[in-house]
Amino acid sequence: MEINPATKSVGELALEVPHAISVFEKWQIDYCCKGGRTVAEACDAAGVNTAELLQEIGVGRGAAEEGRQWQQETLAALQKYIVETHHAFTRDILETLVHLADKVAMRHGPRHSEVMTVQKIVHEIYDDLIPHMLKEEQVLFPYIEQMEAAIGRGQEPPTPFFGTVQNPVRMMMAEHDAVGELLSKLRVETKEYALPEDACLSFRALYERLGDIEQDLHTHIHLENNLLFPRAASMEESVRPVPASSKGNGNGHDHGKCGCGCSH
Repeated sequence: MEINPATKSVGELALEVPHAISVFEKWQIDYCCKGGRTVAEACDAAGVNTAELLQEIGVGRGAAEEGRQWQQETLAALQKYIVETHHAFTRDILETLVHLADKVAMRHGPRHSEVMTVQKIVHEIYDDLIPHMLKEEQVLFPYIEQMEAAIGRGQEPPTPFFGTVQNPVRMMMAEHDAVGELLSKLRVETKEYALPEDACLSFRALYERLGDIEQDLHTHIHLENNLLFPRAASMEESVRPVPASSKGNGNGHDHGKCGCGCSH
């Protein structure tokens, strides 16, 4: 496999070679929220040797055949997978995390002050992600599916009340960035989920589940930021060019109204 690390983005590589995701996770390289960075840039930021990273990804080239090639799937199928797999998992594990964080903070807070901060951050993630997923499921995803179906029938899709799909997409990406920052804070606060010697089973379960949701959210956000959203925007532009004033800066940091009834 020939990869130019100076031009290939980590998001593209994660899409083309599913095995790369496990390598990125190992080296803590952000391939979701910062998936637009080149492999070289991401390696420099993480202090990773680019050649070693690419060599490790190359070892697992056969694993690419085992991953589902979402570039060839419909957007409706991709969205269904995201909702049934990642959204469902996120809702379930967040309920568990809130319970564990509260329990551990109450029992271990006096001796381990960091768990008080962990509790606060877990609640912030819950408060951010639950309405975020609802907006995707009730507003953005249905429109994308409707748009794809109309284009498939050779019809022009209806204009959404939010003007262009790029408006809610920018807001969803900004919210992804916010959750990514909270996950980074958790790693710092817990010293990479290092358990104290007196950690009980609940304490251990809390840190393990935090690692689980972090890894799943990386894949979840990667599929949306690097595949679903760009394809949806491109599909819309193919039938209805979007005015330059509506495109924003394209990096997910436009904090104006998204048209979903929320503001940032």
